[in-house]
Amino acid sequence: MTGSTGATPLWTDLLPPRDPAPPLDGDDQADVVVVGAGLTGLWAAYYLLEHDPSLDVLLVEAETVGFGASGRNGGWCSAQLPVSAETIARAHGREAALAMRAALRDTVVEVGGVAAAEQIDCDFAFGGTLTIARNRPQLERIASAVAHGATWGDEAELLGPHDLEEQVRAHGAIGGAFSPDCARIQPAALVRGLLDVVLARGVRLVEGTRALRIAPRAVVTAHGTVRARYVVRATEAWSAHLPSARREVAPVYAHLVATAPLPAATWDAIGLDRAQTFGDGRHQLVRGQRTADGRVVLGVRDAAYHARSAIRPAFDDPRGVAHDLEETLVDLFPVLDGVAITHRWGGPLAVPRDRMPSVGLDDDGLGWAGGYVGDGVAAANLAGRTLADLVHGSGSALTRLPWVGHRSPAWEPEPVRWAGIAAARRAAAWADRAEARTGHESRAAALLDRLTR
Repeated sequence: MTGSTGATPLWTDLLPPRDPAPPLDGDDQADVVVVGAGLTGLWAAYYLLEHDPSLDVLLVEAETVGFGASGRNGGWCSAQLPVSAETIARAHGREAALAMRAALRDTVVEVGGVAAAEQIDCDFAFGGTLTIARNRPQLERIASAVAHGATWGDEAELLGPHDLEEQVRAHGAIGGAFSPDCARIQPAALVRGLLDVVLARGVRLVEGTRALRIAPRAVVTAHGTVRARYVVRATEAWSAHLPSARREVAPVYAHLVATAPLPAATWDAIGLDRAQTFGDGRHQLVRGQRTADGRVVLGVRDAAYHARSAIRPAFDDPRGVAHDLEETLVDLFPVLDGVAITHRWGGPLAVPRDRMPSVGLDDDGLGWAGGYVGDGVAAANLAGRTLADLVHGSGSALTRLPWVGHRSPAWEPEPVRWAGIAAARRAAAWADRAEARTGHESRAAALLDRLTR
């Protein structure tokens, strides 16, 4: 495969350039200051003004709007969460787990509804998602997930090889599953559209303004201090660089590739003609979509972690994994052999120690949301709605969901943190290779379960 535009996300290149907002100019004040202008911050601003259009909301962004995972992800708006309903039920009870699952399913619909109502052209297509099994252990895991999901209200259908082939033609597929609770989007277009909406409603934005310290009622930056009744931290992976949150999350990288637009004959050979997203049942999670302009985007949550939670632009360039990712693409769809790859990019995800995302608002007015582990497009909307309800004291059902007020354990200090994450990454790769070779569940899978737990 040939071609590249460096580490720039496809989604950014598909949009016209915009002039960034100026940085903060000295001390300021607001009713609510939101640090981080990704999807969480934008949705929080949107719903805060839905509650009270008179609020003075200031968005403070270190780079540019959508710079982080919000503008770099694979374009899955799904009801998935990185922890199982069983895990939530053990901690909070069955009813809480059922409510969390229902809220996430409803959130996929909510995102599409807002996009339509606000005329945000983000290629939203409610096509569902396919999970492809290419060996027996993968099929067994998928079947188990379908059975368990049904007990929590999740609608999914186990597919035999012929039923799967009617939707996607993947090499070596022996079955899979379909879930309706996922949509395809152009994530940077959703970010841009939301930004336009909230700015038109009076939200203020400063870019190029990095928060040095986030505290109750104040955000300190190199350009000045903003004081507010409510301060919301929506910094995701970059939370690890704040003095108050250094061990709350680990910045773990995911990487993606995008093909050139494909001709109709190629899509006839692949399928996905209802804009279904897709993934497979391996441990090292692979996800993809058919874009509105006829490309394949494929990403892998490869769990690359850099010691001491380092985040650098050089890490966005996936040269170290792009070859493997492109081989996976051709292995799934041999018809793509020789197709040009136009974009290769990556970025960090926020991973809490227990993999449980959270949202909350302390009594002192300090709020937070994040830790989505790569499942954040829909979850960010739910978090934004919840933050708005918490700020306004509405006491809604959203404010009683089990992720509200959750505090994950701190990550281990270095070098234990680096060693553990690296071991989990190796175990996932070993397990996938062993299962593809033998057709039996790998013993490394048990090690992986212990490490991630």
